[in-house]
Amino acid sequence: MITRTRLSALATTAALVASGGLLTATPAAAAVTCASPLWKADYYANTTLTGTPKLVTCDSVIAENYGLGDPAVTTLPKDNFGVRWTLTRDFGSGGPFTFTAEAQDGIRVSLDGVRKIDLWKNVSTTQKKTVDLTIPSGRHTIVVHYVTWTGAANVKFGYAPRTSATVDKVRPLAPASAWVDPNYTTGATKIYWNANKEMDLAGYSVYRRPETSTAWSRVSGTALLTTRSYTDNTPRTGQTYVYEVRARDKAGNESYGSPYDPTVHTIDRTAPATPTGLTVSTANNENQLSWKAATDAVRYEVEAADQPTGPFTVLTPYTYGPFTDLRYWDSSAPAGVPRYYRVRAFDTAELPSAYSAVVSGNRTDTTPPPAPTAVRALAELDKTVISWNMIGSFGNEVAYSGGFRVYRSPGTALDPTDLTRVSCNLYEVAGSAPVRIECQDEDMAPNGYHTYAVTAVDPVGNESPLSAPVTIRSGDSVAPAPVVDLKATPRADGTLLTWKPPADDDVVGYSAWQGVARENGTIAWAGCREGQSDPLAMVCPNVPDGEAAVYAVSARDRWGNSLSLYGPDIAKVTATELDLRPSVNVVDDWNLSGAMNWSDVTTSAPSIGWTCFTAEPCAQIAGYRMSRWNPATKAYEPLHTGLLPAAGTSYVDRTAVPGRAYFYTFQAVRADGTTVATRALSTVWPALV
Repeated sequence: MITRTRLSALATTAALVASGGLLTATPAAAAVTCASPLWKADYYANTTLTGTPKLVTCDSVIAENYGLGDPAVTTLPKDNFGVRWTLTRDFGSGGPFTFTAEAQDGIRVSLDGVRKIDLWKNVSTTQKKTVDLTIPSGRHTIVVHYVTWTGAANVKFGYAPRTSATVDKVRPLAPASAWVDPNYTTGATKIYWNANKEMDLAGYSVYRRPETSTAWSRVSGTALLTTRSYTDNTPRTGQTYVYEVRARDKAGNESYGSPYDPTVHTIDRTAPATPTGLTVSTANNENQLSWKAATDAVRYEVEAADQPTGPFTVLTPYTYGPFTDLRYWDSSAPAGVPRYYRVRAFDTAELPSAYSAVVSGNRTDTTPPPAPTAVRALAELDKTVISWNMIGSFGNEVAYSGGFRVYRSPGTALDPTDLTRVSCNLYEVAGSAPVRIECQDEDMAPNGYHTYAVTAVDPVGNESPLSAPVTIRSGDSVAPAPVVDLKATPRADGTLLTWKPPADDDVVGYSAWQGVARENGTIAWAGCREGQSDPLAMVCPNVPDGEAAVYAVSARDRWGNSLSLYGPDIAKVTATELDLRPSVNVVDDWNLSGAMNWSDVTTSAPSIGWTCFTAEPCAQIAGYRMSRWNPATKAYEPLHTGLLPAAGTSYVDRTAVPGRAYFYTFQAVRADGTTVATRALSTVWPALV
């Protein structure tokens, strides 16, 4: 039994015989050519598929059910016969495919001589197999061998591309060529191209770009084309356009463009875009027109009329050649009388655009200048200096024909209902860039907050909005109040002073002193020192020897005002130093001629420098010894091994640390160990806060 239609062989000697819907070719030995993608079928009266085939014919598909008999197309034995089908075709870009085979009895499938399916055995039921594989691009040959040994006989084979987007990632081949047929009368361009050879082709798309651009636009729409031509309404702008065709497969993969991109040169029949955004400003007592650039425009034309509906007259451009500016100044119109304007554009082909909307102006300047920027204020003791950036160059209309106005209101925020105009002379800050203008306010109330703002005024009196405000505290000659809660805490490097600030809000620093009573009843004052970590603390460094002292602190404002050290209001406190003096009494009998330098209050390690140049005593000295009092052992202990060289001139105590007091003896020593002279020394290394 036969299940599908067989195609005849294309041999010129074949005798075509109709048989049950079957076209066959005889004799078997005749040369047979089957056009791709038809199968060439060779029938054999054996299972080795050798010798001269009994029949050669062309099949469109492989799908046979021979039942229990031999094929009806030719005389073959009931059992033990075979068929070989051969197909050679172009697979385009190739990609993932599926081979499906089923047969009773044996079937083998090869691709380019490589076996892909092998079900070669005598069976009593139909056997099946499916294989997924990748076929390279180009032409390939598939061969199917089939045999039946005994019993029922059937065979089926098919191949198909896999079209899932998750499986097929291979671009289809580009259409082999594309060409155009332009119609210069209508502007339509018809694009043609050769068929793509993909088995899973979904369709085509046509793209276009200006020759001067690299960006393609799809002009054939979102739906794929299934024919091999497309008509595009090419824009008639005088440009040259380039076309290309791309193929798309069923998985959504798109090919590259056709290898040759045909071009079409168009004749300009498209006017430029209409100018938009036409406005009139009456600044500087002129009608100042401006508008936005129009696409494809190479020049503009400005027209004016005394009525909104015309008649309009072309205004003479003030430039040589085509008028390409996006603005026009008209000072010829009567002041205070409305005049009406419109603009149109022209392209390279001198095609005019439509006219813009009509606007009007009357040369009456009602446009305020912009507000000044970067306003700053600097308070001095008897005045406040306000400055701001110039608007444009210093010689513009505001600076010479107009001016600036400075306003002030009390408090920390600008109050528009309580503004005072400041009377001051304006001058340029020399060397400033951008140019800055200054005004000195000498009429403000001292010791208070004021907020300033500045406006610009043009020659006809239009005033800008107020600038951004700036707030400042004005200067004064009043010292800040006394500091609060002053405390003096004795410690190993002197006395620590701490306090709380006064309520004044212009304090910028503090001064502190330590006072020790002299024998004559006066006080010897010494300054205390400030660190970096706490602005409300200072250390008054002094060797802690149990002295009673008075301490004073005053606040200093930004104007230099502070309470007098000798006044009645300054904050003072008394305290007694710690007494850390050694319990061993040292006789200081240093009487050697020479010089000695000692860092008695230091910001680094304590150091001593000396010289000795009197012949007789200096000749006795074998070296020097520097010793330091150790409170734990209650003794002076040398800081070095042996003696310091007699020729030495300095020594630094590298083991000292900040925040402590130190007591030393410095001795000139003879060779026998006896002392020539002794100097008692002391110092502190303050740990500042």
